[in-house]
Amino acid sequence: MRIKKETRILGIDDSNFTKNEDKVLIVGALLRGGFWIDGVVSTYIERDGLDATEKISEMIISARYKDLRAIMLKGITLAGFNLVDIEKLNEKTGLPVIVVMRKMPDIEAIEKALTNLDQIEKRLEIIKNAGQIYSGKVREKSDIFFQFKGIEESDARELIRISSMHSHIPEPLRVSHIIATGVVRGESTKRP
Repeated sequence: MRIKKETRILGIDDSNFTKNEDKVLIVGALLRGGFWIDGVVSTYIERDGLDATEKISEMIISARYKDLRAIMLKGITLAGFNLVDIEKLNEKTGLPVIVVMRKMPDIEAIEKALTNLDQIEKRLEIIKNAGQIYSGKVREKSDIFFQFKGIEESDARELIRISSMHSHIPEPLRVSHIIATGVVRGESTKRP
């Protein structure tokens, strides 16, 4: 993949939600690297459902952003435990998918939490298919963890680096978080 400083990346994050809400807002912020925002897309997914991969794929495919080069997610769980199958998302959109996390996921705790939901085996398979978790530093003191599909490790690291100009979280993810929480809560929260 040819990576430029202004490579267009769609960062996707969910909004805050309450136990009473069945649908949760998902926002995608299209940025050129970590610099300029070029657009916003959104959809709704079921809280603790299994429709995130399909809904996000549809959102991206139906968008007018034909120069999009990569998708970034803040973890593979959205709207509670609605898991994104990053392998299928890569296949359906034809775009590389990079998952960025602030800390190493506690797989044992996740597996325990999944016992309260339906289709446990399918959910565990999605987690397993996400692949190896890599670590890296965006800034000297900021560790991050990431997974990817449809892209080489070195290119995933480079996209994370060029899009993390203002903080240790890539700007497309930071902006999508700000928009999603601002719309739902009436005010955005600081921490994506």
